[in-house]
Amino acid sequence: MKSTIFILLLSFSFYSMSCNTSQSSAKNALNNTNETPNSNKPTDLGTYQKAYFASGCFWCVEAVFESVKGVKEAVSGYAGGNEQNPTYAQVGSGQTGHTETVEVYYDSTIISYETLLDVFYGSHNPTTVNGQYPDFGTQYRSAIFYTNSREKKLAEAYKKELNESKEYIKPIATEISKLKKFWKAE
Repeated sequence: MKSTIFILLLSFSFYSMSCNTSQSSAKNALNNTNETPNSNKPTDLGTYQKAYFASGCFWCVEAVFESVKGVKEAVSGYAGGNEQNPTYAQVGSGQTGHTETVEVYYDSTIISYETLLDVFYGSHNPTTVNGQYPDFGTQYRSAIFYTNSREKKLAEAYKKELNESKEYIKPIATEISKLKKFWKAE
């Protein structure tokens, strides 16, 4: 796990620099590392598994996941709040309870949910409460939204293992909760 996280942290350093300059720069730079370019995205995503992660600006999180072999698509949106059909402006105000979230479509014969957890935790600081530099507020909090008991069990076990490993000085702040509804960003 440590070697995977180290490699991902190196990628994250590059991603952070790219994300802070522009959304398209981050996407273009990271897509070059994917053996299956996203320009050939499948038209039917219904055959893929889905996972939901939030760890800051969703454009940056999207770029990270789209750079991973086995991830076919990452879609920006919102989860974790109560407002029906929220807009970017509403979520950005921090008043809806949503966090910027990415819906990750992946091929489970190529990449596992466990590896997606490695990518998630390795691509941000999970000890930061309510944000990731340079974005702060509840709408940028670290969160995993599970859709079934297996995902819940794996996410909770990973968080526990990471806390017990003492890799971080502070406790992991990542929220783990059941996905109620994912709202695709406009």
